[in-house]
Amino acid sequence: MRALVGVPAGAILGVVELVFLCAAWPARLVPAARPACDRAAERLLALERARLATWLGHRTAEGGGYGFLAVRAIAGLAAGYVVLSGLLLGVLLLSGGLRDLFVGGSRSVPFDLPGVKVTSNIGVMAVLVGGFLLVLSLAGALAIGAAERRLADRLLGPGSPERMRRRIAELTSTRSDIVRAVDDERRRIERDLHDGVQQRGVALAMLLGRAEHSADPARTRELVAQACAESRRLLDELRSVAWRIYPTALDELGLPAALAGIAERSGVPVTVRYGLSGRPASPIETALYFIVREAITNAVKHAGASAVRVVVEEDGPTVRVAVTDDGTGGADPGGGGLSGLARRVRALDGALTVDSPPGGPTRIAAVLPKEVPCG
Repeated sequence: MRALVGVPAGAILGVVELVFLCAAWPARLVPAARPACDRAAERLLALERARLATWLGHRTAEGGGYGFLAVRAIAGLAAGYVVLSGLLLGVLLLSGGLRDLFVGGSRSVPFDLPGVKVTSNIGVMAVLVGGFLLVLSLAGALAIGAAERRLADRLLGPGSPERMRRRIAELTSTRSDIVRAVDDERRRIERDLHDGVQQRGVALAMLLGRAEHSADPARTRELVAQACAESRRLLDELRSVAWRIYPTALDELGLPAALAGIAERSGVPVTVRYGLSGRPASPIETALYFIVREAITNAVKHAGASAVRVVVEEDGPTVRVAVTDDGTGGADPGGGGLSGLARRVRALDGALTVDSPPGGPTRIAAVLPKEVPCG
């Protein structure tokens, strides 16, 4: 119903725009008058964006110019005239017909059709035609609103040079994000190797050294047994580090198996609902995997969650993943893990959102394209 206000408001604004354009075109021939004309055009464009957002539910990017104002002035006047005329005529017919029906004195009108003779009442006909015109005006307003939204998308936005400049800036930013994410991942791997694998390797070397220099056969056997146990723990640590870097199951068995592996390794129950009909591209699949893994790790390690739910599904040309836990909440989107995920997702033209109020629950969601963007 808001379109019934938005379209007539566009007609009124179209009159203002038409008057402005008639005055601005000759005025812009004078160099000193151009800045004032451009400022007035910007104000009209701001009013158009506000009308579109308020009454037609459509937000547009900054941009546009005299071309949009010219098209909008003509189209807005024509569309507003049609809708307002239909509304006015419909209201007049409907009110007049209802008055005749309730007051009486309405004249009968015969309709002679081939093989059929019908006698009706002027009041009834007025009510029917008036109601039809009101419905038609509403449908017309909705159709005009949809057309205006498409027109705004085409003309009320940045031009090709500006879009190219923004795309270059976006690609430059995401390239820097990728380099930063790779450096962060390398530092994390170095910490894992230093704090885990290296320490176990040192412990294993010390046990073997003590066994080599021991003169007591029983003590030697005990030290060798300890060294065997430490070597098994070292292998487990190496497998864990390798799995955190990149799981082989992701390449060999696909994303469902890799997500099942995350669920099995988690310390809390994890429910996975996988709804993709086909296998996504490798970079998209990898990003989905790391989003789920990082979200579950945070839920278990920092939020004290007792249950986690993972949903992976298709939505038209995009893939959506959402990880929800019942933990204490308060996740920081600027933290190391989540900010790294956000950079990875942005590099693929996706978006990551973190909803984690204090007290929970926490929901980490991402939207990614099915195909890898090529710039």
